[in-house]
Amino acid sequence: MDKILAVFKREYMERVRLRSFFIATIFGPILMAVLLILPAWLATRTRISTDVSNIVLIDASGTDLGQRIAGQLSRNGGNPEVRQVAPDGVAAAESLATRQVVAKQREGYLVIGQETVSGERARYAGRNASTLPDMRFVEDAIEQSVRNSRFEAAGIDGQRVQALSNVRLSLGTERLSERGRGSAGRENVVLAYVIAMLLYMSIVLYGQSIMMSVIEEKTQRVAEVVVSAIQPKQLLAGKVLGVGAVGLTQQLIWVASGVLLVRFQAPIMKAVGLAGAPMTMPSVPLTTALIFLVFFVLGFTFFTAMFAAAGSMVSTTQDAQQVATPLTMLIVPSILLLSPVMLEPGGTLSRVVTLIPFTSPILMPVRMSLTNVPWFEVFGSIAILVVTCFGAIWVAARIYRVGVLMYGKKPSLAEVGRWIRAR
Repeated sequence: MDKILAVFKREYMERVRLRSFFIATIFGPILMAVLLILPAWLATRTRISTDVSNIVLIDASGTDLGQRIAGQLSRNGGNPEVRQVAPDGVAAAESLATRQVVAKQREGYLVIGQETVSGERARYAGRNASTLPDMRFVEDAIEQSVRNSRFEAAGIDGQRVQALSNVRLSLGTERLSERGRGSAGRENVVLAYVIAMLLYMSIVLYGQSIMMSVIEEKTQRVAEVVVSAIQPKQLLAGKVLGVGAVGLTQQLIWVASGVLLVRFQAPIMKAVGLAGAPMTMPSVPLTTALIFLVFFVLGFTFFTAMFAAAGSMVSTTQDAQQVATPLTMLIVPSILLLSPVMLEPGGTLSRVVTLIPFTSPILMPVRMSLTNVPWFEVFGSIAILVVTCFGAIWVAARIYRVGVLMYGKKPSLAEVGRWIRAR
């Protein structure tokens, strides 16, 4: 046990002292802050511009549709200019309007005709033609004006219809469990997605890290010296535990930073001159948080042990990428199945994939964040994962004890099978 702890301490201290670890640990909270501020900033950038109504309306429809559209556009302020022209005078009117736009006297111009009256099409040109909120505002004004014209032609008060049909409902969601009221449903979805991404990144990044560490020790002939003083399985256990502790440390720092950012989001948003919809932290009971931790530890141990075994089989980074690809493909389905599980966490597919040991470390915490999972499914998933984890460690240790001292060509599957069966 002392030897395992010695390897554990060495692996942990070497990695937490790396500049890359420091940068990645700091970059996580910075990314969280950006994700907190960016939606509010984008909301300010996607508002309708103040001069969207400062346009010329070239009306060749022969009706009062131009005046109606100008009235709708005036709701945003501004003073649209309506020019009634004959169909053959549209080109001259466009030339004049274009000169006004170039001279920055007007923001743009809108051309309407009989096709607009029939609800088919209109045409706009201006400096803000690529600004989607502005164009949507102009399009809504045209559609509403055409509808009001049709209502009045049918003897119906268009303004009254608009007032009665204008309903903007905000649906609040709240999750209920056996313990009563919970957090808002939106926050639980965000929590589930964040958990999945954190686990996925940790497994992939640190799995690759431990594999490259094993290859480096082989190429520098360090493994020969170390194995002379410690059993290979002890060396493997110390490496997996040490790297796992590094990953857990980084995750805890990120989680703590996320909690602080959400808690102090109001003063942060105020300091940068933004305002956004407040986001609250979902309530996660202590037992649930501990279960999340169990899935992280088991999943991390399972995959990192396999990555370490894969690293012991090869001697170059080129070969390492080939043997790492099948292991990475075992993790990818967790991300591909993330959307189906989030859309229907209580469905048959969600139940199945949260029992499969390759996908359960990521998808079971996601499912638990979204719905109430029966206790027997949770503990059944943990039991299957524990058995699989022990099996993976046993296989990885047998591959590692031989492979860590093997140099030269990459072994075949038959040779790896002999390593596993060897006593």
